[in-house]
Amino acid sequence: MSAQHPSRRNILKTAGGLTAAMAMGGAGVLAAASTASAVGDIPGLHITERGEQDHRMWYYRFQTSAIGGWTPAVNVLLPDGYHTSGRRYPVLYLLHGGLEDFITFDRFHDIRGLTAWKDIIVVMPDGGRAGWYSNPVSSNIGARNWEHFHIGQLIPWVDANFRTYAEYDGRAVSGFSMGGFGALKYAAKYYGHFASVSAHSGPANLRGGNGDLVTHWANASSAAVELNGGTIYGAPFWDQARVSADNPCERIESYRNKRVFLVAGTSPEDIQGYANETLVLATQREFKWNLDRVGIPYEQHEVGGGHYVRRDLLEHDINGIIDRLRKA
Repeated sequence: MSAQHPSRRNILKTAGGLTAAMAMGGAGVLAAASTASAVGDIPGLHITERGEQDHRMWYYRFQTSAIGGWTPAVNVLLPDGYHTSGRRYPVLYLLHGGLEDFITFDRFHDIRGLTAWKDIIVVMPDGGRAGWYSNPVSSNIGARNWEHFHIGQLIPWVDANFRTYAEYDGRAVSGFSMGGFGALKYAAKYYGHFASVSAHSGPANLRGGNGDLVTHWANASSAAVELNGGTIYGAPFWDQARVSADNPCERIESYRNKRVFLVAGTSPEDIQGYANETLVLATQREFKWNLDRVGIPYEQHEVGGGHYVRRDLLEHDINGIIDRLRKA
């Protein structure tokens, strides 16, 4: 999926825009990181590179068997005052779109500015160029188990090294495009991890779009730029059980008692934006219909424009996330 903001079309083109830690109570013993030297490894996740000079934005790169032949990285954006407050904070996991990465997402959308003086930690991890926040059925380039990396390794690492609330009411997940799908998938599949979920131009039904187009999209984009011909869901025949396990519209009850926030554009301006956002809009409407069917509330914005992040709605989302989660 592409970040087709009008001012950035020539900067970033995307083809595929688009944890197993147990939730612990707030009284659980967590490692408090008051200095850079306190941030360390956990089993399975070894830090190979770090940047901790900035008072807010800390950066880490890891070696992990979940991602073969490459070292995935993460930005951890700390609240102003984190180092002296002694308080614990809620965490937002913010997921980038296809052909973006955690650095371009932060820079293009000014996550630092949107969270200035707000009491929340924002974790922005690598998710692959077209990893679809999944463990693929097949890969010809080594392990690309992004779902395991995020859920089974990164969340426990964050809770072990930063002053967080390692519990349901202490975490939110949000994302753009492919990352919006990832947020919807993670929030349902790992129900006890996240109390709030947001999808900014993220597709919401793998089997929707008049022909299972999102599943085809995930398979085609991952084969082209992520897995060297491998696929997320299998080809020529899908792993149907895996599709169902990942599909937001087949896990509707898993959104009950969560804050659900959706954004889709209604008037794409170009061919690529039209292809992406028309499908996003259709699948979000299918998802919304299913939420209505079982009486699960949500907040949805259908607004003009195409397939890009809207700063005002991202800021509105972040404020809503802070209101929903446990306070610092």
